[in-house]
Amino acid sequence: MKHYEVEILDAKTKDKLCFLDKVEPNATIGEIKSMFHKSHPQWYPTRQSIRLDAKGKSLKDEDVLQQLPVGTTATFYFRDLGAQISWVTVFLTEYTGPLVLYLMFYFRVPFIYASKYDFSTSKHWVVHLACMCHSFHFLKRNLETLFVHRFSHGTMPLRNIFKNCTYYWGFAAWMAYYINHPLYTPPIYGEQQIRLALILFLFCQIGNFSIHIALRNLRPPGSKTRKIPYPTKNPFTWIFVLVSCPNYTYELGSWLGFTLMTQCLPVAFFTLVGFIQMTVWAKGKHRSYLKEFRDYPPLRSPILPFIL
Repeated sequence: MKHYEVEILDAKTKDKLCFLDKVEPNATIGEIKSMFHKSHPQWYPTRQSIRLDAKGKSLKDEDVLQQLPVGTTATFYFRDLGAQISWVTVFLTEYTGPLVLYLMFYFRVPFIYASKYDFSTSKHWVVHLACMCHSFHFLKRNLETLFVHRFSHGTMPLRNIFKNCTYYWGFAAWMAYYINHPLYTPPIYGEQQIRLALILFLFCQIGNFSIHIALRNLRPPGSKTRKIPYPTKNPFTWIFVLVSCPNYTYELGSWLGFTLMTQCLPVAFFTLVGFIQMTVWAKGKHRSYLKEFRDYPPLRSPILPFIL
C-alpha cells in the first residue's frame, strides 16, 4: 500500500507549518487535522480550515485523502478560524438572554420605569398573554437546542456569540420595554385581534416544532448525512411540497402573530429584520439543495410559496 506525504502551508504566508510522512491513503481530513494538532497544540481541529488552494473552500472532515485531486505528495493550506465555541452553547446563550430580560421588564424590576411602578402589574390581559407567548417561544428554542437539533458543525467562531447576543438580547429588551410599559395601550381591535393573533402564533409554533422534528429524523445521530426533506404524516410538514425551509416560514408566521397581538412597533421591526435574515438563509439552503440533488422538487420556493 502506497503512503502519502502531506505538507501543510500557511494560507497567508505560504510558510511550511507541518510535514506528515507515511499518511494512510484512506486518512480523512479530520484525521489529518488531529495529526497537525499534535505538532501545533494551539490549533485544535475545530479551529482549523484545511484547503486545497490558499483561497479555496475548506475541505470537509470526512473527505478522504486518496479521493482528493492530489498526488502522493499532497499540499494543503491552513487558515486559523479563531477561537471556537459550541453551537449548543451559543444557542442557549442567545435564547436564555431574551427569556430573562423580557421577564425583568414584565415584573417591572426597579430602575426600568418610574419608581412608583416597581413590581407593579399591567391591567391589560394582553400584556400577560404576550409574556407567556414570548417565554414559551424562547423556552421552546432552548429545549429544541438540547433535545432536537442535530448540528452538522459542532462549533462556530467565538466572536459570533457577541454579535448574535446583541441582536437577540437588544431586540428583546426593546420590545419588552414598550409592551410592559405602564402607558402601553392594547391593540385597536381589541379581543378579536388578540385571539386571532394567538391562534396564528400557536399554529406556527406547532408547525415550526414539527419541521424541526422532521429535519432531525432525516439525520441519524452522529451523522452529517444530507437528504431531501419530504412531507410526513404530520399535516404541518405538508408545506414541504411548496417550500424548502418551512421552519423559517412558520417562524415568520409566529412573529407576525406576536406583532398582531401586541401591535407594537419594535416587534414589527424585529419581525421585518428577522424575515430579511431568514430569507437570506433560506435562499442559501435552497441553492444548496438544488446543487446537491438533481431530483430536487422544482415546485419549491425558499421561504414563501410561489413568491420568494
